[in-house]
Amino acid sequence: MKIGIVQTHPVFGDIVRNLQTIEALINRQPADLYVLPELCTTGYQFKDREEVLELAESIPDGSSTLKLLEIARAAQAFLIAGLAERCGDKVYNSAIVVGPEGFIGRYRKAHLFGAEKNCFSPGDTPFPVYDLGSARVGVMICFDWRFPESMRTLALEGADIVAHPSNLVLPDCPQSMITRCLENRVFAITADRVGAEERVPGQTMKFIGQSQAIDPSGKILARASTDHEEILVVEINPQDARNKSINPQNNLFADRRVDLYRED
Repeated sequence: MKIGIVQTHPVFGDIVRNLQTIEALINRQPADLYVLPELCTTGYQFKDREEVLELAESIPDGSSTLKLLEIARAAQAFLIAGLAERCGDKVYNSAIVVGPEGFIGRYRKAHLFGAEKNCFSPGDTPFPVYDLGSARVGVMICFDWRFPESMRTLALEGADIVAHPSNLVLPDCPQSMITRCLENRVFAITADRVGAEERVPGQTMKFIGQSQAIDPSGKILARASTDHEEILVVEINPQDARNKSINPQNNLFADRRVDLYRED
């Protein structure tokens, strides 16, 4: 299975241009599944909730979702992309899953980072896993990585691959995702953005890039630059994630001591 990791530098508020950039990058290299960044059509640094309401779109009938569906059909591939979603008077930091046959599902970000709490509603969807035929793919968004329960939940639900649309500003995520993969023996695909935004005076946000693919053994299969738009394609066997044994005596899931763990 070929996975395309798409790293972009969106122009804030220019949805049409950002979608054109995404389409051009996808057209460069064929893949079975493309993972795009968080909020890839709008940009990230909203000033307030009212500004999000202006740019957010409904899912699945909003224009961005419809365009991404068009791209997926043309590429005969699956796409996972981060969008600002409007649902009534609420707005969510969401990710959609689409494919050649149409809309598949959405996830709303559970763990909001920093000023996102002033702009978005907390996600109200479970962490989803979708059977795309050749692989079972789970979805989480950016800061969800900081909570081990996010990736563990997806792994326990049967994910072979965790798609991770992101807009990373903290430096820790790329290396930390190695541990997340080791903990769960899954593939992780982090699609980040590059560039900077300073739409709030005195609050410059510099995005770190370094989009990457990691395998179940913690090996970095590919890692992008810190400052360029690009697409990386890696070839994987999703079934490598289905063996949770690390030696003849130890299995990551069978050895869990749920009788001793506390969840409160």
